[in-house]
Amino acid sequence: MSQAKSSFSLRRQLGRGKQIAGMTTTMVGGLRAAQRIGAFKQPPREKLPRYIQTFCRKMVGSFGVKVVEVEPVEQLHGLWVSNHVSWMDIPVVGTVSPAFFLSKAEIGEWPVFGKLAHAAGTLFIERGSGDAGSVSSQIADFLAKGFSVVFFPEATTTSGKKIKRIHGTLLQSAIDADVPIRPIIIAYVDKEGTLSDALPYYGKLTMKESMKKVLDSKDVTAYVLPLAPIDPKGCTKSELTNVLQARMQEGLAELHSRVLSTGLIDL
Repeated sequence: MSQAKSSFSLRRQLGRGKQIAGMTTTMVGGLRAAQRIGAFKQPPREKLPRYIQTFCRKMVGSFGVKVVEVEPVEQLHGLWVSNHVSWMDIPVVGTVSPAFFLSKAEIGEWPVFGKLAHAAGTLFIERGSGDAGSVSSQIADFLAKGFSVVFFPEATTTSGKKIKRIHGTLLQSAIDADVPIRPIIIAYVDKEGTLSDALPYYGKLTMKESMKKVLDSKDVTAYVLPLAPIDPKGCTKSELTNVLQARMQEGLAELHSRVLSTGLIDL
């Protein structure tokens, strides 16, 4: 190996190590904060959002990603939805919104991550019957108690260049709880002003490969654009799905036009 390659490899390893150390420190801090406020026994949902936002902001920062609200994200109750580009979306959304996350029940049994998820007031979904309607009902009950929820209606990650066909089954919860749908759009942009190719986690990319790409990335900004809320009153689930699909597609195009160095996206 040449001296130049060896030096580059060493710098890269040191950079990764620094970020992993930052991530570990953030997780330890999150566990300590949760212990301090009694979140492991009974998550205090009324005060949790500000703790979650602080934790998520530090977690995003440990990866060297900066979160920028293109327009202020209002901290209001509702069913929050976002486009889905990366596993990084979770701490990004957690940084800007007051919403609790959804998770499969089995994740709550994971070491460390499961404990943090419980302490963060995550809504664990029981999928025993396989009935998406029962999941929607669980979310509606949660919303009716005054707690916001966020989910990714594309149901899979994408390149970030367009919005895939969204799945609107869970939008029924907004109808049942009579709360607005609050869409936000995320775009990861590199220092050249183009969409980052390091952050998207999709296709055949493995989690390990994605983690390395993110750790090696530099100067990435996660731009977040809140869109106009959607009132579910008088709408069917199908109508809400169509409205949300159009709004998110228009919102992504608007965000790209505002934050990229060129409005042209190679699809």
